[in-house]
Amino acid sequence: MTKLITNRVFGQNVQELRCSCGLTQEQTVTQLRALGSPISRSTYALIEIGRGNIYVSDLVALQKIFDVDFSAFFENIPTSR
Repeated sequence: MTKLITNRVFGQNVQELRCSCGLTQEQTVTQLRALGSPISRSTYALIEIGRGNIYVSDLVALQKIFDVDFSAFFENIPTSR
């Protein structure tokens, strides 16, 4: 499985997208699990604070759950490291 290395801005974007859908972390994880992800809430929380990496398959699932374009996850991320 391929993972994306996340950062603080990516995590903030994920959190903002989740909140704009009116979902809690637990509700989001429940939906991710329904789509086949074994992710835990604690792992998901790490993604939102920019300290956890995300599987590409989980990003695809979040895109479906949040009903957004993939670009929404990457807004305001600088190109330099």
